[in-house]
Amino acid sequence: MTAGPAEHPHVSLLLGAYVLDALTDREAGEVSRHLLRCDACAAAYTEVLQAPGFLALLTEQDLLE
Repeated sequence: MTAGPAEHPHVSLLLGAYVLDALTDREAGEVSRHLLRCDACAAAYTEVLQAPGFLALLTEQDLLE
């Protein structure tokens, strides 16, 4: 087992941008390699991966509330 996402804040901070494909190639490669060897960060990535789909369900009215 590997250390948790809290012990890898650099990766935790980049997961949202990684999911949105908003990282440089170098950053994306670093995150990708890290996710292959860190189960905890990979699990956090799986959770963040769902966020864009949930955001797409929001309506303008939801945002006003």
